[in-house]
This record gives sequence, C-alpha cells and structure tokens, in this order.
Amino acid sequence: MLAATLAAGGAPEFHAPGLEEFYPAAVLFEGTIFEINRIMLIRLLVVLALSLFFIFALRRTRLVPRGLQNFAEWCLDFVRLQIAEEILGKVQGRRFLPVLMILFFGIFGMNITGVIPFLNIGATSLIGFPLVMALFVWVVFIVAGIKAQGGGAFLKNTVMPPGVPGWMAPIMIPIEFASAFVVRPFSLTVRLLANMLAGHIILVLFFSATHFLFFEAGSALIAPAGLLTLTMGFAFTLFEIMVAVLQAYIFTLLAAVYIDLSQHAEH
Repeated sequence: MLAATLAAGGAPEFHAPGLEEFYPAAVLFEGTIFEINRIMLIRLLVVLALSLFFIFALRRTRLVPRGLQNFAEWCLDFVRLQIAEEILGKVQGRRFLPVLMILFFGIFGMNITGVIPFLNIGATSLIGFPLVMALFVWVVFIVAGIKAQGGGAFLKNTVMPPGVPGWMAPIMIPIEFASAFVVRPFSLTVRLLANMLAGHIILVLFFSATHFLFFEAGSALIAPAGLLTLTMGFAFTLFEIMVAVLQAYIFTLLAAVYIDLSQHAEH
C-alpha cells in the first residue's frame, strides 16, 4: 500500500526483499563444484569461530573454572544435562554426547549469523545445511538401532511395534516405515529451514523499510514511520536470537528422542 501510494506520486518505489537474496553470486571458484558464495563463506566462518572458541576456552582447564572456561562449561553442561542425560540417561547420554554437542552448537552457530551485523543471513536459511544435519541424525538413529537390537529386530520393531495384531501389518508397516525413515528427516529439515528463512525475510523487511523511509522516500511526512519499523526490527532481532537458540534445542532434543527410540522396542 505504501509503495503504491509513493509510486503514484512519482516518488521512489519500495521493493520488498525476495527469495533471490538467498542465492547470492559466487565469490570464489565460480562455475566449479567448489563454488563458494556468501552463505558458504559464513558457514566456514562459523565452523572456524566455534572451533577457536572451544580451543581457547578449554585449552587450560582449571578445577575451578573462570571466565571463558566457565561459560564454555556452562554451555556444554546445558546440552549434557538438559538433553543428553534427560532423554538418554547417564550411560547412553555420555555415549551420544559428542553427536548432540555437534548438532546443538553447529545449528546454533549457523542460526545466529542471521542477526550478526555484516553477515545478516542465517546459514541455515538454505536447505543444504538443515538437510545435512537431518541426514546425520537419520544415519545415527539407524546405526544406533542396529547396534542395540540387531538389524532384523530393529527394522521389525520400527515398522511393526510389539503388541500390534498381525492382521494390521499391511496398514501399519508402510505407515510406520514412512514415519520413521522419511517423515522424521523431512520434518527436521523443514522445521529448521522454515523458521530461519521466515525470520530472515521479516528482519530484512523491517530494516530495508526503515532505510527506505528515512533516506529514499523523499517525504518528511512519512519519514517518522521509519521509527516504527526500526523499533520493530530491533524487537524482532531479540526474538530471532531466542528462535536461534530454541531451534537448536528442539532439533537436538528430537535427535536424542529418535536415538533413544531406536534402541528399544516400542511397547
């Protein structure tokens, strides 16, 4: 409505952000299988930043942690206590803790880039990374189930839970197979992707509208509206920080639940 009004008056027209910004031009190795664009650079930067953070935080551990070590241990304990041991128990929680740590901190790191100045896009806003994380969980889920129950028992108990009458097999088997082996990785991928993509679009919309209203609209009458979009942009930035943490937590929690289910016959 605002864009149409301004255009009718001959003023510059506001162009809302679109999906094209999720496919930036190549920065390095254009036209090859190693092509790197801005989002790939951000992903590589996140991996480097996470690695350096834990290396420096834990390189000289003390019995009584202080400073960066204290913060790093608090983060690690959150995943260990609130996800791994809460869902899998102490023994299995310790066994799968490295997997869950990779998921939580990797996803959080890729999510939070959406609100970091000069990066300004979540590295999970394209399907590649969420899909890789979901397939990683899928593989761990299957391997854990086969090791715990044996291949035949794992498949049988997954597609035909114990206690279900045999005559229901033609109905239950395709439903349970699709649920365990197709829907789970698909839902993990789409949940993470959709939340981060939508959040990025809304943030860009607020701040691009702010820039347009302040500097390009050419009308002192509507410039104050930029204060509203700026305020909403900052408020939504805080919300996106919460979403970045929450999505990492939910993804990792579901991964732990799936791993736990794979190791036991469902009753």
